Amino acid sequence: MARHPDHPRRRVAPPSSTRCHCATLREAARYVTQLYDLHLAAAGLRSTQFSILTRLKELGPTTINTLAHAMVMDRTTLGRNILPLQRRRLIVVKRGEGDARRKELHLTKAGLARLEAGFDGWAKAQAQFEGTLGKERASQLRDLLRAVVGADFRAAPDARA
Repeated sequence: MARHPDHPRRRVAPPSSTRCHCATLREAARYVTQLYDLHLAAAGLRSTQFSILTRLKELGPTTINTLAHAMVMDRTTLGRNILPLQRRRLIVVKRGEGDARRKELHLTKAGLARLEAGFDGWAKAQAQFEGTLGKERASQLRDLLRAVVGADFRAAPDARA
């Protein structure tokens, strides 16, 4: 991200053996989110909205529970995040074809157009991230984070050993 020349570079707290893994991951996530938000702003999207639209395009019409599971999000958090997308008519909720009780999220034509408009900003954020961290380190980080998401932290510690 561009910095004002009069501002000092961001200082990061030195690593500590007592540093919380969760806090460190969340700090990194917020910092990277700021980068993507900066680049996606031209398309009128935030990184969370871009992610929701992208995943909905991949999955097709789906329930909020399925989408929340796919995004590793709490259902209520996802519900709050989709409200602005609904208000802007980028997604709509429709009854399921096979089951009228089932409510499905659908990406609208306007949502698809907004998503496509965001790809340029996303690509710029990706390039800046890789340019700063290095392509190999960025790839290793993605692999490591996928391993974290795939780990079953709910299992008892004895069961993992």
